[in-house]
Amino acid sequence: METSASAQPKTLAIILPCYNEEEVLPLTLPRIKALCRQLRESHAVEPCVLLVDDGSADHTWTLIEQAATAESFVYGLKLAHNVGHQHALWAGMEWASSRADAAVTIDADLQEDEQAIALMLDDYLAGADIVYGVRKEHAGYNFFKRTTSKAFYRLMQAGGADVMHNHADFRLLSRRAMQALLAYPERNLFVRGMVRQLGLPSAVVQYNQAPRAAGTSKYSFSKMLGLAIDGITSFTVRPLRLMFYLGLIFVLVAIAIIVYALCARWSGHTITGWTSLITSIWFVGGSVLMGLSIVGEYIGKIYIEVKHRPRYLIEKEVGPQ
Repeated sequence: METSASAQPKTLAIILPCYNEEEVLPLTLPRIKALCRQLRESHAVEPCVLLVDDGSADHTWTLIEQAATAESFVYGLKLAHNVGHQHALWAGMEWASSRADAAVTIDADLQEDEQAIALMLDDYLAGADIVYGVRKEHAGYNFFKRTTSKAFYRLMQAGGADVMHNHADFRLLSRRAMQALLAYPERNLFVRGMVRQLGLPSAVVQYNQAPRAAGTSKYSFSKMLGLAIDGITSFTVRPLRLMFYLGLIFVLVAIAIIVYALCARWSGHTITGWTSLITSIWFVGGSVLMGLSIVGEYIGKIYIEVKHRPRYLIEKEVGPQ
């Protein structure tokens, strides 16, 4: 496919959020550097690499500083404290939006296939503002991880959030897409859902996921569950509607029980009812607490949003000036 020189991106930023990745970075950086050389030759782009240290407690930042000193196209951002994967991505995109014509976000463990970035560039040059990386296999996941990953997407879809199945945060965004995304003011970030709302021309690139080369996954089950809750509460009020329907069912059941109790009394039968009463109290009480927690989750989101605190603070920045 031939493209005019004006259609080609001048610069491509490859953004890698890092959290306690001292074991995997020595393996990741040579592969990313080789990819940059390849892209210069095959797509006539000038890549740069941005490593965002999300408040790591190990020697991740030391490795980033060494890489930025050794290579003229490697940059590093050190966030003042751990703000989470989504906010680290946001920091990288804010940095890249004024420096690059397009940006790719990819995890530092390179379980995503970095060679798919060349295919993403092809779709970008063909006119796509957003190119989603969608995994075909789960080679790096054990049974528990595969099961919880599937449960995550099903929970998101059941909750009404618009997410692409098997797409995490491996994607290419044009500068226009980045600037549109960064215009969103919320602090409760669920980037993969926010990108879907942009509505700009998009494409999909499939890749095979590899096993993690070193270190351990930073996405535990609790973090994945928290991400799902953030996504659902950020994009839909369906849980609140479900609470209404649940309450309606309780009212209908209560009416049926009242009618049964009155009929039993009029017919002279004794109502023992201890087991059903205790069961009803526990069930209804648990449902009420669950409903209150859902309402509280939404109120908590509002509380965080209205304070307008900064999403992150940059402690240090390294790289060519």
